[in-house]
Amino acid sequence: MDLQNAKIAILGGGNIGTAIARGLVRNGLISSKNITVTRRNVSKISELSELGINISDNNIQAVKESSIIILAVLPSQLLTLIESLNGVVSKEKHILVSVVSAFSLTDMRQKLNSEVPLIRAMPNIAASVGESMTCICADAKDTDSMEKVQLLFNEVGSTLIIQENLMSSATILGACGIAFFMRYIRAASQGGIQVGFHAADAQFIAAQTARGATSLLLESGNHPEREIDKVTTPMGCTIAGLNEMEHNGLSSALIKGIVLSFNEINKLK
Repeated sequence: MDLQNAKIAILGGGNIGTAIARGLVRNGLISSKNITVTRRNVSKISELSELGINISDNNIQAVKESSIIILAVLPSQLLTLIESLNGVVSKEKHILVSVVSAFSLTDMRQKLNSEVPLIRAMPNIAASVGESMTCICADAKDTDSMEKVQLLFNEVGSTLIIQENLMSSATILGACGIAFFMRYIRAASQGGIQVGFHAADAQFIAAQTARGATSLLLESGNHPEREIDKVTTPMGCTIAGLNEMEHNGLSSALIKGIVLSFNEINKLK
């Protein structure tokens, strides 16, 4: 796939749509002039114009001028949007990519009157800085198109091909997960303030430490407990802090939050 010359339309200029657009132009491989982002009120995405990205309020025109169509609207808008593309998209020219949670390939296919390739992808807002975790799935007949979409999302972070029955789980762990980790960093920053740091310094230390922890795991492939063991000396301050957090339900609260979010996701339809 020649990403440099690919024409991409992102229908829906909300948080995730604009994050993908920003990430795609971040390293310069994909020209901003080849990306169009749509939104009814284009004034709300005017800052994208400063990056050279095209903005529009015309979904149909954007689709006609593109080959990869990323659907990034609200769940309540998705099926209506798909129906509006009938007669515009074709299997010869287009690939449809939904980054909308809750709706299955079958749900979406029922609204299409063509066999255009249809892919589901679940990135997160770290796409804007090239650090998204994106899970991707498709029907077997669309495998070739899915591989092209994976190449695209590799430009905004890391990708993983999964089975569709895991997409709701991927949404919670990868997309909602950004908020969960942000809340930890916020809490760690507040603790840092209480033990003496100014707010900006506390946040910097907490965020960089979180980056270091994830980098250790990603590069080593080790289980988190193996790395934890390296800094928990007997009768030390680290194990004392960890045990206090666990006594107050740290791990249990995280797991319960993930499971509750998972149970809520189908209510988005």
